[in-house]
Amino acid sequence: MDKTEGMAEPRPRRRQARGERRMAQLVDAAGRVFAKVGYAAASTNAIAREAGVSPGTFYQFFPNKEAIAAALGRQLQESLEVAYGMGLAPENAGLPLAEVLDAVLDPVIEFNLANPAFLALINGSESLCGTMDKEALGTTLLSRVEQLIALRVPDLTPLERRIAAEFSFAMVKTGLEMLVVREGPARAATIAEMKRALYAYLAPLVGEGPVDIYPG
Repeated sequence: MDKTEGMAEPRPRRRQARGERRMAQLVDAAGRVFAKVGYAAASTNAIAREAGVSPGTFYQFFPNKEAIAAALGRQLQESLEVAYGMGLAPENAGLPLAEVLDAVLDPVIEFNLANPAFLALINGSESLCGTMDKEALGTTLLSRVEQLIALRVPDLTPLERRIAAEFSFAMVKTGLEMLVVREGPARAATIAEMKRALYAYLAPLVGEGPVDIYPG
């Protein structure tokens, strides 16, 4: 057997690994740029500068801004599903309302603080190349919120549940947009105010204490 057979394999693998690291570097840089200036104002040149590479290197991996936004969107959506899955678990519905809000909001707040580019993409990109369907995402999240409300107050009509979910969702989105640009005491105060406002809105509707969501 020729001793040289198989010796060429590590080099392509090393090139592939370098390419994957470069792509990850560019995607991370895109997230920082989108968070700083917004999706619309971001440019491929700015992303390349943030990543410390030339524009030519950027185009070796992504044809345009929309493509790198799509790659970032896929990455964020995976983390988002984990965060919202934790918070919107059905078993949380039976907790006292203050604990429900903590269980739902804390993972979502943590996700958005760790990934400020998410709101920039949601607010600024119309399609993300189809990888993060904002309308479908919003519908899914609203349905999960409606489910929690229905478990606490099964007598509400579907319309009442939907309106309550929409108002709650809008309040959370506004609060997140405020707190991601704040730090220290201002951020902590914003989080507390977001929870206080949601509590004041939801308490008359869903009650304040624990609820037996699986009676009988």
